[in-house]
Amino acid sequence: MDTLAHKLPTTTPLERVQALRAVMQAQKIDAYIVPSSDPHLSEYLPGRWQGRTWLSGFHGSVGTFICTADFAGLWADSRYWAQAETELAGSGITLMKVQSSGSIAHFDWLAQHLQSTQSVAVDGNVLGLGAARVLQQKLSEKGIRLKTEVDLLNVIWDERPDLPSAAVYQHLPPHAITSRADKLQQLRRMMQELGATHHFISTLDDIGYLLNLRGADVSYNPVFLAHALVDATSVQLFIADGKINAELAAQLQADGVHLRPYAAAAASLAALPIDASLLLDPRRITLGLRNAVAAGVKVVEAINPTVFEKSRKNAAEVAHVRHTMEQDGAALCEFFAWLEEALPQGQVSELDVDTQITAARARRPGFVCPSFATIAGFNANGALPHYRATPQAHAQIKGDGLLLIDSGGQYLGGTTDITRVVAVGQVSAAQQRDCTLVLQGVIALSRAQFPYGIKSPMLDAIARAPIWAGGVEYGHGTGHGVGYFMNVHEGPQSISYNAQPEPHTTMEIGMITSIEPGIYRPGRWGVRIENLVLNQSAGETEFGHFLSFETLTLCPIDTRCLDLNLLRPDEKAWLNQYHQQVRERLTPHVSGAALAWLNLRTTAI
Repeated sequence: MDTLAHKLPTTTPLERVQALRAVMQAQKIDAYIVPSSDPHLSEYLPGRWQGRTWLSGFHGSVGTFICTADFAGLWADSRYWAQAETELAGSGITLMKVQSSGSIAHFDWLAQHLQSTQSVAVDGNVLGLGAARVLQQKLSEKGIRLKTEVDLLNVIWDERPDLPSAAVYQHLPPHAITSRADKLQQLRRMMQELGATHHFISTLDDIGYLLNLRGADVSYNPVFLAHALVDATSVQLFIADGKINAELAAQLQADGVHLRPYAAAAASLAALPIDASLLLDPRRITLGLRNAVAAGVKVVEAINPTVFEKSRKNAAEVAHVRHTMEQDGAALCEFFAWLEEALPQGQVSELDVDTQITAARARRPGFVCPSFATIAGFNANGALPHYRATPQAHAQIKGDGLLLIDSGGQYLGGTTDITRVVAVGQVSAAQQRDCTLVLQGVIALSRAQFPYGIKSPMLDAIARAPIWAGGVEYGHGTGHGVGYFMNVHEGPQSISYNAQPEPHTTMEIGMITSIEPGIYRPGRWGVRIENLVLNQSAGETEFGHFLSFETLTLCPIDTRCLDLNLLRPDEKAWLNQYHQQVRERLTPHVSGAALAWLNLRTTAI
């Protein structure tokens, strides 16, 4: 029957779903799940694991596809509803709307729509262990069987991409502050405290951080595909042949890091000695790899220690980040000076924004690549939080309205992420009101002081309060952690009321987090203002230790978009003080038109 599936055409989502159903029928599978995931549970996926996109035609970064004999659905959260409705049109695939990316509504749907004699299948090699446990529980309660050793994409996807082959390189001093040997020593101390003799790591940013290595296997994030098994004296690094040259391999060997074939990770877990105690993070490992662990081996479940270590930037790293913010801000001054000169000519498109902003960053020292796909949305397109202009679908920026630009860069000394809204022509009073409410949300959280120990999701309402007061809400989180020349989305902190305020989400000194509230009016315009902030000590009182934020991002906020009458005196003072700092820090790095633009846009209100 596999041959039958290969004979079916697979050039459109409708045809691919038909091919999938043919294989499902042959293998007696009643429902098949395709998550947005890979063996490392990454946010951005190499082409080989973009099966959900290939099957459905939906290009959003998050979503789950489920197929049965008579139904095909794509579960996506509110950030992607408009995009999904457009991209799924004519495919026969139904958009299933959920409120947040952490929703398990698709699990509930399966439990409700399948019978006790039926089965659900998913590739366990890309299904997170935590998610698998929830799914198994919900299905078993209804007597539905779960099959997890099934990869039907391999059957129907004839041109499935191979593993990426980009070379791995070292993150070196002066930007790499702590040596590989010191990081391994610290990890082993924490393993010992947890009673673990071995520790298995699959998440790519944890491995890159631990070994001071970087790569280019995943778009926008400087990571490489690998697994790592750490014991008291050595590290097995499971990585494809040819990605690490002989010189680097010798340096790794000197630090006790031994290269193994990428596909050998599961076998090494199966070969662990019976007296081993293995540390695993159930939220950061797949079911397939967990199932590979030798029976009888003691498993210690806890968050990867490197998650905490890499989130708390040290003083030297913070110094590099501040310098990187100056370079990034200078690049943005050059870009915005160009934009304001070019807009009156009426020849600027959303695609041009991406091209020019990337070119401006590329001229700055230490720039490596964008940190995510630039979002440049004019008017109605700005109302799509994860909009991306393409050659086939983009807008010209002319007339009146708001241009939302969300962009960022990967630099050797840090990762940037910034959103600004720009006035184009005349801005309406309603647009100014929305921009002002969003800015008030940014200011409220940026100025917050809070006790040490506060869980990051609990801070979300501070930014939302001014927006709620205006009778408005937004569907995404307010802030995410940001890496150090690493993933632009980094845990464990998350400023979002949809996240659980668990112990590991406590805000710690040295964490870098975004503050990015927004307002989106479908079909009209979108507003988002985003700065990155650093957790810093605010001193101690009789009530304990307090933290506050240092704003790291350096770029003017367009006051033409604001209704200044709605700002309180203290909010105006914050904005003027911020603009003064931006002007002072960026002036040494710009000249000519960029300097003139900087001076104009940082004029006190």
